[in-house]
Amino acid sequence: MSTIACPPARRTTGATAWAAMVAEFALTGGVLFVVVTAVRWVTASPLSRALPKPYLQLALVAVIVGAALAGALSSPWGRCSGGHLNPAVTLGLWLTGAFPGRRVPAYFAAQLSGSVAGTGLARLVWGPVLGDRMAYAAVEPAPSCSPTLLFTVEAVSTAAVLTVTLLLMSRRAWTRWIPLARSAATAVVMIALGTLTGGSANPARPFGPALWAHRPGDWSHLWLYLVAPLAGAALTGGVARYQAYRPVHPPKSDGGRSRERRSESGR
Repeated sequence: MSTIACPPARRTTGATAWAAMVAEFALTGGVLFVVVTAVRWVTASPLSRALPKPYLQLALVAVIVGAALAGALSSPWGRCSGGHLNPAVTLGLWLTGAFPGRRVPAYFAAQLSGSVAGTGLARLVWGPVLGDRMAYAAVEPAPSCSPTLLFTVEAVSTAAVLTVTLLLMSRRAWTRWIPLARSAATAVVMIALGTLTGGSANPARPFGPALWAHRPGDWSHLWLYLVAPLAGAALTGGVARYQAYRPVHPPKSDGGRSRERRSESGR
């Protein structure tokens, strides 16, 4: 069963709900720790001389992060929380009806605070080099990337990642592939868009690093990294919900006496 298709938080309360929120916090923090660590060792170590081309460094970081994300989604903690690790995913699943709205604020808080904690843990482990040379792996757009382009690209890329997830959720037999497919889609976004926007597609990705780096320039575009993925997820979730509940007209022989509605799961 998918870690996303049927999150325990939807059908349980109390201690299990807290456990799911803690799992989101820990897994998001763990993935951010891997992100910052990968950037540190690929771009700010002797390894960077073996990979002099920026796109090669970016590809290696994307593969490492994708593997970490796949492991997190497939882990027992990922099954406990539903394995969102991304406020945009949480929003999109809520809009489709696959996740309860009362849990959305708690998941948002767990994911964003996990981002801050994971980045802080990387600072504790790897030392001042993160701040001095790396700015805590904070994402930033290329000089040629306008705010409009940044918003559009981040929204569309997030919508693409969420669409992959929702398509696999539409058939029970496909849900087992969600961790691999979503991780691969995330890695592709990083490789394809990393040099343009940073390839975030997740509000939790830039949040912690930006707070730790505390560079004045980051604040001018941080809101775009936070809002654009949510906008992409809202659009995707809204379309998916419309398709799920769109009336299906019966054949003429039925006399127009009955109407059906598609279920959210596509069954």
